[in-house]
Amino acid sequence: MENDYLAGGIPKEKCGVFGIIGHSQAAWLTYLGLYALQHRGQEACGIVSNNKGFFSFHRGMGLVNEVFNEGILHQLKGDMAVGHVRYSTTGASLIKNTQPLVMECARGTFCIAHNGNLVNSWQLRQDLRARGAIFQTTTDSELIVHLLAHSPKGDLKSAFRDALQRIKGAYSLVMMNRDTLIGVRDTLGFRPLVLGRIGKAWCLASETCAFDLVGATFVREVEPGEVIFITKKGTQSFLINKRNASGKNCAFCAFEHIYFSRPDSVIFGQNVHLVRVKLGEALAREHPQDADLVIPVPDSGLSAALGYSRYSGIPLELGIVRNHYIGRTFIQPSQDIRNFGVRVKFNLLPGVLKGKRIIVVDDSIVRGTTSKIRIRNLRQAGAKEVHLRITCPAHRFPCFYGIDFHESKELIANRLKTLKKIQDYLEVDSLGYLSLEGMLSCFNHPSNYYCTACWTGKYPIQPKEKQEKMRLETKSCGQGEV
Repeated sequence: MENDYLAGGIPKEKCGVFGIIGHSQAAWLTYLGLYALQHRGQEACGIVSNNKGFFSFHRGMGLVNEVFNEGILHQLKGDMAVGHVRYSTTGASLIKNTQPLVMECARGTFCIAHNGNLVNSWQLRQDLRARGAIFQTTTDSELIVHLLAHSPKGDLKSAFRDALQRIKGAYSLVMMNRDTLIGVRDTLGFRPLVLGRIGKAWCLASETCAFDLVGATFVREVEPGEVIFITKKGTQSFLINKRNASGKNCAFCAFEHIYFSRPDSVIFGQNVHLVRVKLGEALAREHPQDADLVIPVPDSGLSAALGYSRYSGIPLELGIVRNHYIGRTFIQPSQDIRNFGVRVKFNLLPGVLKGKRIIVVDDSIVRGTTSKIRIRNLRQAGAKEVHLRITCPAHRFPCFYGIDFHESKELIANRLKTLKKIQDYLEVDSLGYLSLEGMLSCFNHPSNYYCTACWTGKYPIQPKEKQEKMRLETKSCGQGEV
């Protein structure tokens, strides 16, 4: 969602956005939309409403149902609204960075909500400061409005194109001015953004599951490189760069299917649940194992475990129960909280596990801390053998486009290099990662449509200030056995 300049400009976040125009209950529906997108950000949230050009907002740290209540929503009047759920790591947990942001400039008042991460933020910020820009936050989201304000182009459409051609990276934006709801998706389409309709009202959201909750009909995805202006009269869209009209130059984040998105969402043209079932089937083909039970790690491992069980013929059983009132351990802001979260987030069923040879299906291994603790707990619960299967390749490289893989040294596959060393560290009887080819075969689009940088080190957009560092890390990493 944004770079934390106070902590050295390291990308650390993922977020969810929602917007609506033309509905008398805009703020209430935005609240519901954010509720459906809560999995995309659990640290802070906000809603800005638009009542005939007068903006009202409420933002706060916490979950959607903690920040908002009926009284607050009643005060957010108007038939337009934009909402945002946010996750960040330590150093960016500031109320001033909570979105949507509301900013005034020569082109009027703008509201902006951003999912993604820019890779040339530092240089842009320095250039704008030299031109007299004053920043109120440490977010790169604010940069976009500054660029819009400083554009020499006269009309708004040309100013948007001018501003967006200067930024690089991942950005799915929902913006709003006095009379227009605006959706923007970066030219490579890293992060999802979808368009829907409820009666005469139009909606924008990070995922289609938000439309299901508010009763909206999914119309289509916002195309990579598309800017869509929505007024009460209808929609009008244009491309940031005309060369992107074919849509063939894309970099969809594969990890949206692996982990981020809800299983009931349609992402990049595919239902997430069905993709994960395919991933499980592919995993069973590549890494078969004689065992008594297939055990999913809730929640993102459930669909994949179903696929593994179907293909292998090994019964699927519930051996791990998730406490849904604890946030995802992967996206907790600090390592000590992550360690605590592993213990309180999952409960085991010894009656199911005792004396059994089990295949545990999970979506990924990032740092390895969570997996190691979980494996030990499974053995303490009586599992005879524990075989771990992962529905994607080994994460070796950081992400600069809005995911919390921000340093190679934190990634277990980068530190330990070989499959045998990772297996020994996790204390499992066997370990199998799905191959890159096997993963990509489960997606509808050609393999070159997807960003696989966190597995391969091949970055669709290379951050200039990180280029030399990444070249050295890629060279020294090696492929090993993973």
